[in-house]
Amino acid sequence: MSWREVKKVLGVLVAFLVLGSTAPLAHGQSRISVGVTETMETFNPYGDSVALLYSIWCQVMGCLGTYDFDKGEHVGMLVERWEVKDPNTWLFYLRKNLRFHDGSRLTAADVVHSFNRIRNDPQSKQLQNVAPVASVAVVDDYTVRFTTKQPTAPLLEYLFDRFIVTSKAIYDKYGPDVADRKYPIGAGPYKFKELIAGQRFVITKNLDYPGMKENRQAPDEVIFRIMREPEQRVTALLNGEVQIAQFVPPHMRERVERNPNLKVVSFDSAEIMFLAMSPKFKPWDNKLLRQAVSYAVDRDTIIATLLRGEAARLDGPIGPGQYGYDPNLQPRYTYNPEKGRELVKQAGFPNGVDVDFYTPVGRYTLDKQIAEAIVPMLHAVGIRAKLQTPEWATLWANVQVGKVPFYYMGRGGVVDPSVALSQYFETGGSPRIGYSNPNLDRLLALERQSFDQAKRKKLLLEAMSLITEEAPAHFLWRHQLLFGMTKNVEYKPLPSERIYAFNIRVLR
Repeated sequence: MSWREVKKVLGVLVAFLVLGSTAPLAHGQSRISVGVTETMETFNPYGDSVALLYSIWCQVMGCLGTYDFDKGEHVGMLVERWEVKDPNTWLFYLRKNLRFHDGSRLTAADVVHSFNRIRNDPQSKQLQNVAPVASVAVVDDYTVRFTTKQPTAPLLEYLFDRFIVTSKAIYDKYGPDVADRKYPIGAGPYKFKELIAGQRFVITKNLDYPGMKENRQAPDEVIFRIMREPEQRVTALLNGEVQIAQFVPPHMRERVERNPNLKVVSFDSAEIMFLAMSPKFKPWDNKLLRQAVSYAVDRDTIIATLLRGEAARLDGPIGPGQYGYDPNLQPRYTYNPEKGRELVKQAGFPNGVDVDFYTPVGRYTLDKQIAEAIVPMLHAVGIRAKLQTPEWATLWANVQVGKVPFYYMGRGGVVDPSVALSQYFETGGSPRIGYSNPNLDRLLALERQSFDQAKRKKLLLEAMSLITEEAPAHFLWRHQLLFGMTKNVEYKPLPSERIYAFNIRVLR
């Protein structure tokens, strides 16, 4: 075989490794590859709880609605409108021109079926999304009634972008395993094409979805490729293997911008980054030790150096622009290692204490490097943290079931904080931190029940103040995130970090 033939074979092999089994598109069609960092491990639309999968399944299966950050309000997707009949009763009116990808009608029965799957599917990790809901019932083919256990003012925050709708007929015919793996038929603007767990998720445009024929610049095919190493994502972008790269680290920004065919788009994330300290485990059952961590971490220095100013410090669970934010929230932790050392002693550890500290690697911007910077800060106050760096899929699985005592993490898509606070800190919520406090439970229940905005914000403020004082989590910052992309792609990333292909424009 000649060298020219060898190079040709190698070129075909490289293309196969980059695109997998994805065949060439028809003339004039467009394909976008996106380098992402999340997990894609399950065919079950309810089998994980991560922002990326919510957005992919939302645009394939369909979801009730989304949050429009430009409008600053929730907007319908499968529903055209909704109304609150009384504090415990919400009616959702489905669009009547929607069909599943097999041609069958989408009806209220599919919404009820989806609610039952979220609640009863043994693989479901989305129970928190329907936690306030007592029942869902068919009113007529295109009207669904949600009845809540208590008045729940932020119900849309629980459901929109998260409540994925699957076909009852397909499920009844084939059962869950076959329905999810072989017939993942949805009613969204994109169709399922391929999922290779741990590698990629491929979707294609559904021209039968209302408005998609007219949306000519939306990509015909989108490949979400897992690339957790920043160097891998940036190199793939520079080489043309991907057209969008999530989470370009600040120190790599110039490298992308020097390429005349590329650009960097920055945006403020709605994701809150924090250190979680689970009181279920010793020594984190000691509030003084948790507070010591809050005084030990020099957030401003980390933001100024490692993150090069591409983040905004948090002095509580949320920041500016998020519902209920108050710049005067108390208590407020400042960098004070002397105070931290004193609290470690008061907590009963005059000679310090040894702990394991877990961090993702490649899931968030400079996550491992940030954790490495935090370790000596903790050591300086007597908390001898040993850094643990498991694979992201393993760490995330263990966090979700409450097996990790002390870790660095983010919670994305926080517009109204009610859902996130309930998920992480309310008794009976997610076991991710395992904190329980009857006073906090009471405040969160009251704020959800209040449709009076001023009263609700006051209750949220009290709840956030209590969480900050108790310190089951120490809130760090919200990133200003950087996406690298080719110049023939127009895309405005969402603060929620969800990626909807119908928002992408490919300039031909």
